[in-house]
Amino acid sequence: MPIDAAKALAAEPRSGPITWTTRDVQLYHLGIGAGIPATDPDELRYTLESRLHVLPSFATVAGAGSPGVISGLSVPGVDVDLAKVLHGGQSLEIHRPIPAAGTATAASRIAAVYDKGKAAVLVMRTEVADAQGPLWTNDAQIFVRGEGGWGGDRGPGTRPDPPTGDPDRTVERTVREDQALLYRLSGDWNPLHADPEFAKLAGFERPILHGLCTYGITLKAVVDTLLGGDVSRVRSYRTRFAGVVYPGETLRIRMWRDPDRVRVTVSAVERDDAPVLADTVVEHS
Repeated sequence: MPIDAAKALAAEPRSGPITWTTRDVQLYHLGIGAGIPATDPDELRYTLESRLHVLPSFATVAGAGSPGVISGLSVPGVDVDLAKVLHGGQSLEIHRPIPAAGTATAASRIAAVYDKGKAAVLVMRTEVADAQGPLWTNDAQIFVRGEGGWGGDRGPGTRPDPPTGDPDRTVERTVREDQALLYRLSGDWNPLHADPEFAKLAGFERPILHGLCTYGITLKAVVDTLLGGDVSRVRSYRTRFAGVVYPGETLRIRMWRDPDRVRVTVSAVERDDAPVLADTVVEHS
C-alpha cells in the first residue's frame, strides 16, 4: 500500500530554519490584492514598511512556504502519485502576532491519516517557533484520491452547519488577471497557476488561482470589514477548498458575525455563485 499510516505517523518531524523580511510580507500582501487604492491609509498598513502589520495568513508562505505541501509529503510511509493529490483544506492557529521580519524554526510532520474509502486524507502539521516561543501552527488537509480503503480511522465525520439567515456583511473582491502570477512569487511555483498548456493537461480551461491566495484574500476582507483592520485580533482561521477560482473573476464574500468568531462563505460571482471556500471560520478576540 502506498500509504503506511503507522509509519507516516511515527516519522520524526522535519525541522529547519525559516526567515522572512518586510519585503516578503509586502510581496505576499500585494499577491492577495492589498494596496488598492495605493495611498489609502488602511492599505498602507499592508504595503509600507514603516507601518507594516502582518496578516496572519502570511504564515502559509513564510520562509517561501517551507515546507510546502508537496515537499511535506516526502516522508516515510507516504509514496503517492502527485497527480492524485488535492489540497482539501487549511487551518491556522496564531499564538501571537507575526513579526514583520524574523527567523524561526519550522517543524513539520504528518499529524493524522484518515481513510475516507475512495481517498486518504493526510493532515500535515507545521509548528513554528522563534526565540520567544511558539508563533503559529498550520494544518494542511491533503486528499490523495484512490488511496483509501484499508480500514483505517475515517476521522471527523461531521462538518459545521452552514450559516443561516442573511449575512451581516457581503463584500466583493475582484481577482486581477495577473493575480496568480504575482502570488506565485511568494513561493508556490506550480505551473498550474501560470502555464495555460499545463492547466489544460490538468483539466482546466486556463490557469487557476492558488487556493491559498483565495484564503488570504478572504481573511483580509474579514479583518478589514469586521475586525477594524486589526490583524492581532485573529486567533485562528480554517477553511475547506470547495472549488476553483480563475484570475479575472469576482469573489463574493459573505460574513456572519458571532461574539468571538466570523463564519464565511466565498463564491465566484461570474459562475452563478459557484462555491469556492466553505466551512470557513475566523476566530478572534
